[in-house]
Amino acid sequence: MTEDFLHYIWQHRLYLREEACTAEGEPVEVERPGMRHANAGPDFTDARVRIGETLWAGCVEIHLCSSDWEKHGHHNDPAYNNVILHVVYRHDADVYNARRTKVPVMELHFDSRYYENYLQLAENREPIACRDKIGAIDDFSRLTWLDRLAVERLEQKSEAILQTYASTGNNWEETLYRRLARNFGFSLNALPFETLAKSLPYNILLKHRDHPEQIESLLFGQAGMLEDEHPEDAYYSALRREYFLLQKKYRLVPVERFLWKFLRLRPVNFPTVRIAQFAGLICRNEHLFSRIIADPEHTEPIFAIEASPYWDNHYVFGKEAAGRKKIFGKTAYHAVMINTVIPFLFVYGKTRGREDDSARAVGLLEKLPPEKNNILSQWEKLGIRNTSAFVSQSLLQLKNEYCSVRRCLHCAFGNAIVRKTAENGSIDR
Repeated sequence: MTEDFLHYIWQHRLYLREEACTAEGEPVEVERPGMRHANAGPDFTDARVRIGETLWAGCVEIHLCSSDWEKHGHHNDPAYNNVILHVVYRHDADVYNARRTKVPVMELHFDSRYYENYLQLAENREPIACRDKIGAIDDFSRLTWLDRLAVERLEQKSEAILQTYASTGNNWEETLYRRLARNFGFSLNALPFETLAKSLPYNILLKHRDHPEQIESLLFGQAGMLEDEHPEDAYYSALRREYFLLQKKYRLVPVERFLWKFLRLRPVNFPTVRIAQFAGLICRNEHLFSRIIADPEHTEPIFAIEASPYWDNHYVFGKEAAGRKKIFGKTAYHAVMINTVIPFLFVYGKTRGREDDSARAVGLLEKLPPEKNNILSQWEKLGIRNTSAFVSQSLLQLKNEYCSVRRCLHCAFGNAIVRKTAENGSIDR
């Protein structure tokens, strides 16, 4: 038995109500179970519970055993003085708050099949614990949950954007620049790319955007990639000379070169190529923020970029390769839209009270093609069709934030499976 399961039973009122009473035998009627409280303090706040003839308003604390109250030090903590009911699986001791007032205790009784269903999920070692039972969930419930997950994922990304926004002194241009830089690193080089952007303010780059070679020198120099000498490579040597002048002018401190990852990447995705493409984005576009916010549906021309001619026959400095233009392709563009532009539009709309922008962000996700990766393939094998980026983002959120950390009781799929009755295989509403 776990406290998390008891929280679930209490929150969803799945206990046997006819057996709800205190240890002294007073009947308990729950008008409102309260709001789940994840931080320090009682488990549920703003509850309304009638004990006997008296209606109480306050907090509810849940433990496996009532003796856990004292073990956790609640008897000396004034934060627990407003607990109106102590809900437990087993009552083994009377409890008192810091005022030495006795706290009513209620044992939680429930249909054991709920716990049996929960154990089948909790003890399943498959990556998706409900894989054999997910077919029992109706399409409407499935779609409703996926809709909520997509918005939840957008809100999660919004938090990261707002943290960046605060760190830039509330500068939207700088925030977008840093988030775009992170996206150009994709998963493996996201952190070093973001670190690079932090070390090189956007306003410095804007001063040199009419000089592509200077933009590249600043970006590659700050990335720590101009430290070696390649006397046979004229372009590299020119960048190096330019960077040392600009570094001194702006008092720049480059990031550590070892942060960048090349291993197990296709050459076209090397950070050198991505930095060159990012330089092209800066050179070709002025006022990135206003352009993207003004017309997010038509941003593809903004990202129709390619690396400078040097990179047509290079993947790294000082080593020629077969000729090929390094174009920022459609898949990369869709990734930028999904991970940066759309969340940025969503959070900007929320913070500015422009709900239409937030709705447009969701609509854009629905219009983009579905992503493809191993996680999404797992869901498709279970019969869940991945029809758009909106669905992709929902399924990624579900796998990463629920399945992988076994938060089945907080998932609508797991919730429905736990409530499944043993008699007829139906799912309780």
